[in-house]
Amino acid sequence: MTFKPQIKIPATYMRGGTSKGVFFRLQDLPLSAQTPGEARDALLMRLIGSPDPYGKHTDGMGGATSSTSKCVIMNKSKVPNHDVDYLYGQIAIDEPFVDWSGNCGNLSTAAGAFAIHADLIDPSRVPQNGICEVRIWQANIGKTIIARVPVTNGEVQETGDFELDGVTFPAAEIVLEFVNPADAEGTIFPTGNLVDKLAVPKELVAGGVLEATLINSGIPTIFVNAADIGYSGTELQEAINGDAKALVRFEALRAIGALKMGLINSLEEAKTRQHTPKIAFVSPPKDYVSSAGKQIKTTDVDMLVRALSMGKLHHAIMGTCAVAIGTAAAIPGTLVNLVAGGGERQTVTFGHPCGTLKIGAEAKLVDGQWQVTRAIMSRSARILMEGAVRVPLD
Repeated sequence: MTFKPQIKIPATYMRGGTSKGVFFRLQDLPLSAQTPGEARDALLMRLIGSPDPYGKHTDGMGGATSSTSKCVIMNKSKVPNHDVDYLYGQIAIDEPFVDWSGNCGNLSTAAGAFAIHADLIDPSRVPQNGICEVRIWQANIGKTIIARVPVTNGEVQETGDFELDGVTFPAAEIVLEFVNPADAEGTIFPTGNLVDKLAVPKELVAGGVLEATLINSGIPTIFVNAADIGYSGTELQEAINGDAKALVRFEALRAIGALKMGLINSLEEAKTRQHTPKIAFVSPPKDYVSSAGKQIKTTDVDMLVRALSMGKLHHAIMGTCAVAIGTAAAIPGTLVNLVAGGGERQTVTFGHPCGTLKIGAEAKLVDGQWQVTRAIMSRSARILMEGAVRVPLD
């Protein structure tokens, strides 16, 4: 019996924010994978190592977590006034599934740097020394992201003293601006309400009613109060991810919220839309010790947030979820705004399992509808390895 050989594909392995992913230029992919479809999905799953019933990604580039099972495809943009198109795929770990329904805010940072590394930007746009403003078209959700990437001697400056909780070592700061981050129709609140009362099974929430803020900014997100579901808001990963019943409960609540937001047509459909929406629980400031042993004091933050991604509590915070947090905090009356102290605000500092993060957002009321013009946060990125990945040609 003969077996087909492996194929070799140019690729770059990058960290962006608190995530890692495999980056490709569109033209470097096999022809069959240069367009959306089964061939592309099969290729990305195989190189990541999914589906893996062992949940380890031993035979692939994935890291067996939602933060490290990601792929990015980029090319020169065809959208006016943009430099690059950025397409993001979230690869499921134990199921044969690639979710293209949303963006990764953390890897958006790396997308800006990769655009320069991969010569996808007109050289005249890259300064010899200074800040290169990379205008990114986020193709999954049809939104503009501006990455301000430091450049030294004509190349991306990757080393520096910017520290990001959730990342072990300091690096150079990249500032991200998410422009008009609500969905394509500009509807921040899909139901029209700042707070909804979700009807839920009583075995999930006592009383059968759960208050939630359902927001679509950065990424569709369901925010609930930690106390309403029996948590303090200071929990670390193991408290949630080590509790199988808790994970089933969160997924059930996420499906109910997704249905209310109009993202799915039935609760069963949530299984095929794992990346979005996210679900997060919020609480007022409290003292706690981060997963790295750092003491977070009540006075350090405005609020606490714990967010789940792909069915597990995230070790830090998803970048797009941070945009949702910043937007919701800026709008008086949302659950996020209320736990942060209420009133109008343009920035919020929140505690997550790894530490803290500050994000700014500008929201305004126009003709009775809330609009968000931009959200800004700082992250970092660097190349971990570059060369080629090999994938069995089966």
